[in-house]
Amino acid sequence: MITIRGKGVSSGIAEGPLYFYRRAVAKVVRTRITDVDAEWRRFKTAQAQAVDELGELAERARRYVGEEAALLFETHQIMARDLDYEDAVKSGIRERELNAEAAVSDACGRFTRMFAAMEDSYMRARAADVKDVSNRIIAILSGTVQGGIDSEVPVILAADDLAPSETVQLDKSKILGFITEGGSGTSHTAILARTMGIPSVIGVGDQLKPEYAGRETIIDGGDGVAVLDPDEDTRAGLVDKRSEQRKAKDVLAQLKGRENVTLDGQSVRIYCNIGDPDDVRAVLDNDGGGIGLFRSEMLYLGSDDYPGEEKQFEVYKKLLSDMDGREVVIRTLDIGADKKTGYFRLPEEENPAMGSRGLRVCLERPELFRTQLRALYRASAYGKLGIMLPMVTSVWEVREAKKLCEQVKRELEAEGVAYSDSVRLGIMIETPAAAIMSDRLAAEVDFFSCGTNDLTQYTLACDRGNSGLGRVYDPHHTAVLRLLKLVADNGHKRGIRVGICGDLASDLSLTETFLAIGMDELSVTPQEVLSLRRRVRETDVGKCRGDILDGLESDSEPIGG
Repeated sequence: MITIRGKGVSSGIAEGPLYFYRRAVAKVVRTRITDVDAEWRRFKTAQAQAVDELGELAERARRYVGEEAALLFETHQIMARDLDYEDAVKSGIRERELNAEAAVSDACGRFTRMFAAMEDSYMRARAADVKDVSNRIIAILSGTVQGGIDSEVPVILAADDLAPSETVQLDKSKILGFITEGGSGTSHTAILARTMGIPSVIGVGDQLKPEYAGRETIIDGGDGVAVLDPDEDTRAGLVDKRSEQRKAKDVLAQLKGRENVTLDGQSVRIYCNIGDPDDVRAVLDNDGGGIGLFRSEMLYLGSDDYPGEEKQFEVYKKLLSDMDGREVVIRTLDIGADKKTGYFRLPEEENPAMGSRGLRVCLERPELFRTQLRALYRASAYGKLGIMLPMVTSVWEVREAKKLCEQVKRELEAEGVAYSDSVRLGIMIETPAAAIMSDRLAAEVDFFSCGTNDLTQYTLACDRGNSGLGRVYDPHHTAVLRLLKLVADNGHKRGIRVGICGDLASDLSLTETFLAIGMDELSVTPQEVLSLRRRVRETDVGKCRGDILDGLESDSEPIGG
């Protein structure tokens, strides 16, 4: 028996033979060419095919995995057509007279080195994306068939790491789980694994040996353990654990249709975060009470140009209609920081997380903002709409946004276009400034929704994408929880609803805390609704409120730390 330990990033137990991923690698042969125009046409043809393939992958991911996975491939489409990248390839072909394969390989090396040298961890991670896009184009140019799984039976897939395109292209029916040498909890591989529901262990390093191929393996994606040739006791223990997990899932299904009410009668709304109208089915299937966050930037990131009013209107209309009267909160464009697309031509910034992003971009480009607001208000006639503004730090920003909202409503009235007069306007609380100023901001809006991912990184001065910070990046930190309580208190003084739409909303170890400080709403992924409902229904807030509130004021270690 051999035990391999890594990091569990997607829970569940899987058992099967270990199979090493066979990656087809196109060998780049460097040659000098004489017909540069013909070679350039070869590249452009391969580039177009790569873009088409990535589009198909995005649609497949959207259907079977979700919007976040689809966004990865749409980002790769943008990379494949990036003008700077294309110019580098063109230079190799036209100026250095290289064949297209070599020109793409050289451009890949240049951009990979550039990204790898950046201080921002998110941008460093894009080096892998450049390689993935370039390898696809080179494979098309050279006629190389993509790799995969050549097995008649389902397997535990082993690899050094898996690119997003490799993960989604794999035949899911052949994969029981996977284990990788590299990767991090925030890598594309980990995100895709969690979304696809594949038990996964990453970061095992050199513990994986080629000679292990074919050996019977059980992995525990929750504890981050893989066991090869398990003895009977070990195998029996893991099989029992898998059985218990399946039973727990069946038990959760029985909570559909039940209320989100604590033992002592406190109610909380449980809504869902989504990024695509097609995700509405998952919201309804999991009995979500509404949509607490629809990420409208996905419409922009998945497009080659600014989506027009009609396109946005149709998307929002479908979303509201499909939710059949349940509330839908749509966040206005939240572009910038780690969410960029070339046609926006955002300025290069040393610290983009604190630069031009969110509401700042919208106020700097009022016509862009007005287009989205017109689409939103027109769609409001088809359901119960809330509009939420991201990245707020000051009262004046909210007032400027409200002026634009009023202008849009006057325009629609003058045009005889229907819209609802009960649209609620709210803001995300994701900066310490907004939390501290929440008493004044509460007088301007109808609701608050706390984005705890950014609130944590800004409060603790920790890059949320930097896995090397370890315990320093602590969403349970008392400073973060105190700010959340301050926001709840200030919102309630003004009679407005306060909720959480960040990842912390699904942290069941904090559910009691959020209920104790008075959160009215918790918005999570559709798959997490029933687990959270069970936690709420098991909680007696009256018994724990005093201890929790005293703990927030004490000098003890951070709650949950």
